[in-house]
Amino acid sequence: MNVTALLLSVQIALTATALSAVVGFALSALMVGRRIPGRPFFDAVLTSPLALPPTVLGYALLVMLGRHSAIGTLWERLTGSSLVFTRTGAVLAACVTAIPLIWQTSRAALESVDQKYVDAAKTLGMTSTQILARVQLPLAVRGIVAGLVLAFARALGDFGVTLMVAGNIPGQTQTASLAIYDALLSGNDGEAFQLSIALTVIAIILMTVATSLSSRNHAR
Repeated sequence: MNVTALLLSVQIALTATALSAVVGFALSALMVGRRIPGRPFFDAVLTSPLALPPTVLGYALLVMLGRHSAIGTLWERLTGSSLVFTRTGAVLAACVTAIPLIWQTSRAALESVDQKYVDAAKTLGMTSTQILARVQLPLAVRGIVAGLVLAFARALGDFGVTLMVAGNIPGQTQTASLAIYDALLSGNDGEAFQLSIALTVIAIILMTVATSLSSRNHAR
């Protein structure tokens, strides 16, 4: 089994989940309890990566992060390396679909907190930030963690966007999903089968954890 590709997938997924958690939770915290003009459109834009074809997302990232783009040029000047076809590009590709999952689940978990606790905290003179940190977050933590687990699972199995943005470079950007594709093309059915079983087992474990956390959060 291609252990290198599997470990690389885990590393990329962990990094992408951590970065996505910052962005996703910040967005959900800013929107909970606030009336935002055009919110349905804003929600649709944030959720669209889950519905768009991977080729569309990959092309969009290539345009935004390529060597001839403003972001790509600035990054190359600062670091001396390109964003695309690198491990960093693979992380950003995984973030594209991880952020909407974290944002959706975090917002749902925060909104599920009984309003009476929020109102009680307001009567005690707590600020919005204090209410979020000391009331809403502790009560919604299981749902938020469930979202992180789902995002990690999604990032771990990404294929299309990663292939377009990061390429399929063995030892550098070849994740487990890409290694399966490579093994099938080369006729190595044994390696493809082993990696497929490994990813399936991991996915079942992650989904079991996420479902359990989500169920307990709703029960509370």
